[in-house]
Amino acid sequence: MMFTPEQLTILTLLVAVLVLLVWGRWRYDLVAFGALIAAVILGAVPGDKAFEGFGHPATVIIALVLVVSHGLASSGAVDLIARAVLGAGTNISSHILRVSGLGAVLSSFMNNVGALALLMPVDIEAARKAKRSPGLTLMPLSFATILGGLVTLIGTPPNIIVSTFRERTLGAPFQMFDYAPVGLACAVVGVAFIALIGWRLIPQPKDDTVPGTSPYELDEYIAELTVTQESEFAGKPLAEVDATAKEAEVALLNVIRNHHRLPHAAGWLKLQAGDVLLVETAAEKIDAFAGTNKLAYVEKERHHAELVEAELELVEAVVRPGAAIEGRSSASLSLLDRFGVWLIGISRQGKRLGTRVRRTSLQAGDVLLLLAPKETVPQLVETTGVLPLRERGLEVTDRSRALLSGGIFAAAIALSTFGLLYLPIALALVALIYVLLGIVPLRNLYDTIEWPVVVLIGSLIPIGNALESSGATGVLAKGIVDISTGLPAWAVLTIVMALTMTLSDVLNNTATTLVAAPIAVEVAQKLGSNPDPFLMAVAVAASCAFLTPIGHKNNTLIMGPGGYSFGDYWRLGLPLEIIVVAVGVPAILMAWPL
Repeated sequence: MMFTPEQLTILTLLVAVLVLLVWGRWRYDLVAFGALIAAVILGAVPGDKAFEGFGHPATVIIALVLVVSHGLASSGAVDLIARAVLGAGTNISSHILRVSGLGAVLSSFMNNVGALALLMPVDIEAARKAKRSPGLTLMPLSFATILGGLVTLIGTPPNIIVSTFRERTLGAPFQMFDYAPVGLACAVVGVAFIALIGWRLIPQPKDDTVPGTSPYELDEYIAELTVTQESEFAGKPLAEVDATAKEAEVALLNVIRNHHRLPHAAGWLKLQAGDVLLVETAAEKIDAFAGTNKLAYVEKERHHAELVEAELELVEAVVRPGAAIEGRSSASLSLLDRFGVWLIGISRQGKRLGTRVRRTSLQAGDVLLLLAPKETVPQLVETTGVLPLRERGLEVTDRSRALLSGGIFAAAIALSTFGLLYLPIALALVALIYVLLGIVPLRNLYDTIEWPVVVLIGSLIPIGNALESSGATGVLAKGIVDISTGLPAWAVLTIVMALTMTLSDVLNNTATTLVAAPIAVEVAQKLGSNPDPFLMAVAVAASCAFLTPIGHKNNTLIMGPGGYSFGDYWRLGLPLEIIVVAVGVPAILMAWPL
């Protein structure tokens, strides 16, 4: 394959983007935007076209889907459905089938990250009641919501991107349910496999057989508690306090006095009021240990008085990928001053922390134990992007507008499906009505949009266009055709699907789609085949990232609460990806003949 200097420039930039995204040192939106600026400076992207991606229909639709998903959630529409369908007391296969099936249905009509966010607390609570580890059911739920997104145009960003790319190259976009014949087949077979067989492939959590195991004992919290004047610990030797903690199943890690750690071996040292105990245990045991021994969750400094006196509750929440709080500490965000919220504990997949809790840089997947006044929790969730995991920390939403919000959304989708309203306009109308009715508060409107995703897509679209306009996609497509010389078109289609799926396991699915879609069309044209089945293969494969926790946001989101390690995903993910290819290719050929 011979490339021109322009083609080499754009390909080198894309390879650099792939390497940086896999490395993960910098956030994906910064990498993509930096690549866009570099492409303009190097002349690969014209300056007057640099920011066209931010006004692209795909970018706008994805932003609007996030707003609408938030409205459906905040009105209680989806929560009502979830609680009507799900229940306790069933065996694990039946539970997985129901919760995964519901997750797949919901993610067909809303952002699949939002669908997981709504059902994850329900699944964790069901695991607690059944006295089993949530690690057995969270991965099936995550994978099912990814599969459900394959069914409709708005279920997942790759479908939207492929549709708009088809409109630009072939003259017409894919419609709302054009994905259904293929996506539905993959989703039904995939969910059935997960519920009946697949969940058994997940590594058995170590504490799964312990009766009464809390979902959070998989990754216990590192927390801080302060010795008060009233506490019996004040004046007691450290060794005696350590023994008391062990009886309560609490590990005393360190004692901090005046910002310095006391030597743990000096058991004869007596504790003083104001000393901070760094402990490790489950959330419920932290609460019991603090109450029994009259320990405070916060340091009694003067500017903390309002927090100490307020009516507080414990909130357990997970840090979402790309959340505002990711990569920052509680102290740097001034959670106490801004929201009256105190971060008292962090669970990081069983890892010990090397710094104090409020000075620890937070990572995606961290589970946080927060102390917060009830009225500030919704604002905290909206602003920081954390996801509450327990209902005890967040009141049930007012469901009086659940039917109204669902009806408005259904009407807009119907208008779009029958061609009476352009989809972006239909979604924009829903978002506008939600704001006017207060379903999505105006002050929170822009907080519902995941701006890093918007920046990623808006930045990579011009680079993807440059890849195509430079002729690089044609050269790459010719290389794929040459390598597969002598193979039938359906075999080449399978190769394109498998390569796209592999790339998506280590790269954001939207970035994968933007790179793979132009190549797929070029391959189809060189084979003299219909481009539609190749585009459909890219849409399906780009979404089905099941091998790693970094391939899809949903996989990252469950890592902490489920107690998973990086190598746990492929055990269920690899057979599931093989099934998707085995089911997807015949379904594509039936619905979209070559």
